[in-house]
Amino acid sequence: MYAAYSGLHLCEPHFRRSVESRVRRRIREDAMLSAEPTADDPETWLVGLSGGKDSVVLTQILDETFADDPRIELVALTIHEGIDGYRDASLEACLELTDDLEIEHEVISYAEEYGVEMDSVAEEDPLGMAPCAYCGVFRRDALSAYADEYGADKLLTGHNLDDEAQTAMMNLLSGDIQQVAKHFDASLGSFEDREIDDDPFVPRAKPLRDVPEKEVALYAHLRDLPTHMAECPHASEAYRGEIQEHLHELEDDHPGTRHSIMSGYEELARLAADAYRGGGPSGECDRCGAPTKNEICRKCELVDAVGGELAGDD
Repeated sequence: MYAAYSGLHLCEPHFRRSVESRVRRRIREDAMLSAEPTADDPETWLVGLSGGKDSVVLTQILDETFADDPRIELVALTIHEGIDGYRDASLEACLELTDDLEIEHEVISYAEEYGVEMDSVAEEDPLGMAPCAYCGVFRRDALSAYADEYGADKLLTGHNLDDEAQTAMMNLLSGDIQQVAKHFDASLGSFEDREIDDDPFVPRAKPLRDVPEKEVALYAHLRDLPTHMAECPHASEAYRGEIQEHLHELEDDHPGTRHSIMSGYEELARLAADAYRGGGPSGECDRCGAPTKNEICRKCELVDAVGGELAGDD
């Protein structure tokens, strides 16, 4: 494998070792493993496992890294959105992986949590939004709510280098500096640099964010990991798709562009966080109790719009 951004030619064993080393270095640099957890009082890390290449590779490497470390307990969470012919197949990959690794695995669904399925939401689209706009809110809420309910200390997701570079460019091009600041404290900065003590959400981490998407896919293939590679049939994030296309072109012409973007963006995000901290959610949703600045959180607004019903509602 030739990595144009570094000039390295890697055979299979060294390529695999390179991916694993970058993930473990990110865990160290982000200070994910503090001095507090012990064998008698371990930390629980909840991994969002979709069955796609990113989350599967992350779960595999985390298990191999911490399988013999009593300070860390891994739990995988899979969310079934209700997308016919798509999530059922990826769920099979999740079950195969967690069975092989003997990791505790929980499965929840939009139908159980919100009384809706994404197929019907995408078809009806009562607010005239892209399906991803609904699904993204529901998914983030489900991950956060379950992580909190489970008592997880950290919530880990499989965002890769391409994902993060796209998000960085979208935030910068939108001119939303407060969003850049939130990005730092939410998942970008080291746990030593973030201010998370007053954050109502379980802190997130992205150990895979130094690895390009194609390398994640190649690693999954070489390890013969159970993955579901199909794209969601409702995927329609047009703006992100444009950014993705432009970044691919820039990377082809100027190898290392993604790394350079993230290097500068992380420093800008740190400065923005220092300037804009204190503007997070200060109240609770009147409906579900989730942290929000408004009387009703965005998730509850969308549940009402699509005719759903929150779990536990009469």
